[in-house]
Amino acid sequence: MTGQPLIRPAVDADGGGLARLIAAVFGEYEGCPFVDAEFPELAAPASHYATRGGRLFVAEQGDTIVGSFAVSSPDGDGVFEINKVYLDRRQRGSGLAQRLYRTALDEVSQRDGRTLKLWTDTRFLSGHRFYEKLGFVRQPVVRFLADATNCWEFAYRLDLPR
Repeated sequence: MTGQPLIRPAVDADGGGLARLIAAVFGEYEGCPFVDAEFPELAAPASHYATRGGRLFVAEQGDTIVGSFAVSSPDGDGVFEINKVYLDRRQRGSGLAQRLYRTALDEVSQRDGRTLKLWTDTRFLSGHRFYEKLGFVRQPVVRFLADATNCWEFAYRLDLPR
């Protein structure tokens, strides 16, 4: 892959490319299968996040989605959830994750966001390092997902400066 990936708001037609990206990332972890039926939001991902008061961004290189980052505030209370943070293995360490985060953070700022929160699989160690580097603090709770991955998740939170 050559050149900087383009970051843009997702469109509903991006669902297939997002599914391929997520499946590739899941494939890096033992016992973490990607099951299409467990991601119904990928049928219309841009619409899904719009109805939740947010936006999904993708990083595209050529016609391939190599990264994603979503923010949403379903309650409209200034608390934003982060979802769909995925990066193609070949893009890691390139600064693309930081660019996606800054793009999403600009969206949160425009919507007067005050807090970011997320859940992440306990196996995604590089993701934990990324969030902690950004200032997120792991919360003293975990949850179990009774899905194909049978994973436990950590909660993270970041209160934004006002």
